[in-house]
Amino acid sequence: KMPQTPPFAAMFDSSSYNRNVYQMKEDNCGGLYYHDNNLLSGSLEALIQHLVPNVDYYPDRTYIFTFLLSSRLFMHPYELMAKVCHLCVEQQRLSEPGLDKNWTQKIAPKILQLLTEWTETFPYDFRDERMMRNLKVFSDCLMFTQMYRKNVQQLLQNLIRKLAAVTQYEEVLAKIDATTSTDRLTLLKTKPQSIQRDIITVCNDPYVLAQQLTHIELEKIKIVLKLAGLFLSVQSCYGDRKKTRNLEAYVEWFNRLSYLVATEICMPVKKKHRARVIEYFIDVARECFNIGNFNSLMAIISGMNMSPVSRLKKTWAKVKTAKFDILEHQMDPSSNFYNYRTALRGATQRSLTAHSNREKIVIPFFSLLIKDIYFLNEGCANRLPNGHVNFEKFWELAKQVSEFMTWKQVECPFERDWKILQYLLSVPVFSDDALYLASYESEGPENHVEKDRWKTLR
Repeated sequence: KMPQTPPFAAMFDSSSYNRNVYQMKEDNCGGLYYHDNNLLSGSLEALIQHLVPNVDYYPDRTYIFTFLLSSRLFMHPYELMAKVCHLCVEQQRLSEPGLDKNWTQKIAPKILQLLTEWTETFPYDFRDERMMRNLKVFSDCLMFTQMYRKNVQQLLQNLIRKLAAVTQYEEVLAKIDATTSTDRLTLLKTKPQSIQRDIITVCNDPYVLAQQLTHIELEKIKIVLKLAGLFLSVQSCYGDRKKTRNLEAYVEWFNRLSYLVATEICMPVKKKHRARVIEYFIDVARECFNIGNFNSLMAIISGMNMSPVSRLKKTWAKVKTAKFDILEHQMDPSSNFYNYRTALRGATQRSLTAHSNREKIVIPFFSLLIKDIYFLNEGCANRLPNGHVNFEKFWELAKQVSEFMTWKQVECPFERDWKILQYLLSVPVFSDDALYLASYESEGPENHVEKDRWKTLR
């Protein structure tokens, strides 16, 4: 039977997320330093040793997650895997003669559980051939007993399936990139009015559109969080562009949605039609807020605040803006997004006590989450003056990432509408220049700067 570990939601509660339940003592000699039962720092070697199970010990899941997340700032994952494998082999060598079989039966399930947690939480690590070689060496050690052969094979099959899904997703991203660049070139040379499409024709119910946006967000979160370690490796010396592509794709989705909103508003020739589209997106944004989809909400508000949209004063005069003002207040960036952070805490609390997937949905403003993690990482030293790893910092980083891990596990409760999803993901959107051209042709330039720009665009 495998050691049982708590779900992510229970990993980092407010009072004890950084508590290690196995060693409740202040220890300087073993290379680990505790204070009030909290692991604060340690030498890298001691922290690696603390990751390795033995007959009487299995590391707490909070520790496994935190150390695997942060260790890549100090060494390649394949180097860590080799060290863990070496320590396990050393344990076996030092066990009492004649007790090898008994030792294997006790330790093998724990090692298998550690490998399972590693491959499920950080599958991207295993795209490195060196990592796969070390995993094979490790798994071969387990397979000298028939009892665990099937478990090891299942672990490897699950890992290969996840890696294939990531590769497939990246191929789709590459195709979208190619298509988008062509579309933008076409739109720059085309008068906006000649592009025939309309979001309200495709989906006349703003609540349904908010639900379809939530589908897209949750799918993208799942891909990003399969690569959770990249939150740190982006800034590590081992980061590379291929690894960050999935994070960039999520940010690009935010930008695409903003430009789609602006395009849909600027496109109609008639003022009343533009006003209707603005009111439609206000309703979509409000429903996103109610669902807990803050990333789409922020993207919609961003699109409505783009200069080509905000300058349409005659159009905005026809809009009832009270609801929009409330949403803008919620997403106000002042005081470090205080209002948004308050709303996010409320949605998180609702999610923890929810009985349905509908109430469990929390989709944070992704760019701000990345910014928070970046500044936490940059603002605190990785090592203390005595050379110890600053584990207190990594507990906090892991707490933020693990929250996101919990949110991504929610299954979207809304029915998919493929026609709407396809429109949202693939319809061409205007470039900046095309947006300004559409805006000036809807409501003429008001000053010399705008007149000069309009002449250039025409």
